[in-house]
Amino acid sequence: MLRKTRTALGALFFVGITLLFLDFTGTLYHWLGWMAKVQFLPAAMALNVVVVILLIVLTLIFGRIYCSVICPLGIMQDIIARIGRTGKRLPYKYSKAKNWLRYTVLGLFIMAFIAGIGSIVALLAPYSSYGRIASNLIQPVYLWGNNLLAAIAEHYDSYAFYSVDVWIRSLPTFVIAVVTLLIIGMLAWNNGRTYCNTICPVGTILGFLSRFSLLKVYIDTDKCRNCSKCSRHCKAACIDFKAHKIDYSRCVACGNCLGTCEWGALKYGRIPCIQHQKENPHTPEPIDKSKRNFLLAATTAATASAFSQATKKVDGGLAEIEDKLIPERVTPITPPGSLSAKNMAQHCTGCQLCVAECPNEVLRPSTSMFKLMQPMLSYERGYCRPECTRCSEVCPAGAIRPITREEKTAIQVGHAVWIRENCLAIDGIECGNCERHCPAGAIEMVPIELEDEEEVFVPAVDESRCIGCGACENLCPARPFSAIYVEGHEVHREV
Repeated sequence: MLRKTRTALGALFFVGITLLFLDFTGTLYHWLGWMAKVQFLPAAMALNVVVVILLIVLTLIFGRIYCSVICPLGIMQDIIARIGRTGKRLPYKYSKAKNWLRYTVLGLFIMAFIAGIGSIVALLAPYSSYGRIASNLIQPVYLWGNNLLAAIAEHYDSYAFYSVDVWIRSLPTFVIAVVTLLIIGMLAWNNGRTYCNTICPVGTILGFLSRFSLLKVYIDTDKCRNCSKCSRHCKAACIDFKAHKIDYSRCVACGNCLGTCEWGALKYGRIPCIQHQKENPHTPEPIDKSKRNFLLAATTAATASAFSQATKKVDGGLAEIEDKLIPERVTPITPPGSLSAKNMAQHCTGCQLCVAECPNEVLRPSTSMFKLMQPMLSYERGYCRPECTRCSEVCPAGAIRPITREEKTAIQVGHAVWIRENCLAIDGIECGNCERHCPAGAIEMVPIELEDEEEVFVPAVDESRCIGCGACENLCPARPFSAIYVEGHEVHREV
């Protein structure tokens, strides 16, 4: 019953979080957004004390159920391990914990977090690792399937589906996602939860706490026949059947071992006092597993529903615009609500949820060494529409704070800069596209005199009104580089 409950809840979380990264309509976040916000590291980065405390309490009561129920990367490893052990009667064996590696990686993670080296934090964070896999590898397949249905529906004059662009937002991030999947996949295929118990910093932290959990899997030495089945089926490699010991820092409370013991020597509950067992030779009364499993399921479900939040939906939508080349910006542009480049670096885990959810296709993973995979604004495919606040709604780590539409129209993420030599007006072509489409009214066409030519009108930018949305840059007809582009602000300002 414990294993079935864990499997059902794990499948619920895994499917829900995956759909968050696949959804391009913005409708599912209203129902599933809380699943991202109850992830351990994003909650800690967002200083969501209630969630962090609740996850710690769950670990202290039930053990590392977070790793086997809530974490999508952990569940993905279970799926791969299940496929990998098909046909293998006894696939695993006990191995000693590599604590030197676990705590070295944790120390590196903490130092990178304090130093603001977001690239290392993003590489090691489990939720972020799965987010990159889902957004870069699974989402394109999902979108291709959607486009196929759209083509079929169009053939029958139906508009039940609409096609969307499928493209690689960042080649380095795509490569990292592929390498991550290969490494974690091979480890899970051959050895189950090796990554969770040797590399993952969240697993190391929760593993330390799970040593003191109230409920644990334990071995009844009077019934154990040393058959090794429990150890051979333990994907965490934490059961030493010879010494009748379990490494609780690595046990993820999956319950797989409970169903393998033919002698009833494995149990889940409070470990009885050794002295009491010696004084009372009689077999203790059977533990009511149904009540305990119901409590486990109810507590986990309550954790999920406690943080369910209704969110606004903004579908946006863009007409097809020819791609442009990205200008070289002195200061990268961080999304509205991120407050500053420093705040982004301190809180962003590079999970790619905001990038996958952006309906305007303006968010890209950064390729900078210290800000690798953190979202930056780029306007060659669209512009940041003032009415859209999707990225601030979906960010679970507090890197992009929630903002309203009204607040967004007053936030200056950057300012527009005119490039004289790129402007069509200098060649005598009447344009004014940037002025007509500026939602903040920050651009005005002013006359300029050219030598031996008639007077022409060129854009002048009022930096006190410009919010850096990028409409002027995106809609400028000059190719391959726009005649007007946006420079970012290290610290966001208000109009």
